[in-house]
Amino acid sequence: MSLQKSTIFDEARKLPPIERAELIESLLESYIDKQQKEIDAAWAKEGESRIVAYNAGLLEDMPISKVFEEIERSEE
Repeated sequence: MSLQKSTIFDEARKLPPIERAELIESLLESYIDKQQKEIDAAWAKEGESRIVAYNAGLLEDMPISKVFEEIERSEE
């Protein structure tokens, strides 16, 4: 490890756990391209809308076993 990387690593280890986690997340996000960020944002929006619909009584819950059964049936 270069001296610069070593110094950054040592300084990062001094951060509180939450700040270290945020730093890790930011570094990982720097590897994700713009298209993937748009896809992730769309899935997050979809997830939120499903939660809102479920809480409003517009969606029914389904046991995970039934979900897997439907997936298996659709793959046949």
